[in-house]
Amino acid sequence: MLKINAEIEELEKEIMEKKQHLKKLKKAAPYIPVKNYEFIKSDGQSISLLELFGDCNELIVVHNMGKSCSYCTMWADGFVGVYDYLLLKAPFVLATPDSPEVQQSFAKERNWPFPMVSTIKSSFKKDMGFERDNYQYPGVSTFKKEADGVIYLVANDAFGPGDDYSSPWHFFDLLDSGVEGFNPKAVKKGKMIQSL
Repeated sequence: MLKINAEIEELEKEIMEKKQHLKKLKKAAPYIPVKNYEFIKSDGQSISLLELFGDCNELIVVHNMGKSCSYCTMWADGFVGVYDYLLLKAPFVLATPDSPEVQQSFAKERNWPFPMVSTIKSSFKKDMGFERDNYQYPGVSTFKKEADGVIYLVANDAFGPGDDYSSPWHFFDLLDSGVEGFNPKAVKKGKMIQSL
């Protein structure tokens, strides 16, 4: 028992060190200039990537696969709790391939406070690496804006079960059953699957 606990501790330490190393490598990677993409806001109005920055020089954009993806919905539900904290550093925007009407309705149903933009008429997701062979992938891109209006892609990261962006997976990993039997489609906003 003591041997396995020591091995767990050692591995956790190694993972933490590797994460720190990965963070340093990502910071050292050159920023990539990007064009000023155009999106459609949930109210149907056009907005540019540059405008999403507001008065800030940094921006976080989540590549969500849209209403049809229950996993992306779970990730977005999780962002609600940290949204105000994220705003202390940078604007946070959810980008989906859904129409503005679908976005507006779904965001209201889920009580999502963050702004959403539709990429329906944009190559943004494809150019950022989150659309391949007409299939959408979830993830996040961060951007930096220079004083002259030049926009740079700072970093990308993919989303998927077990990543650092959705906490339920880490809790499930600590259960004896793990993720067995879990289906995010079973959760309706404001309703619990079972009561205590």
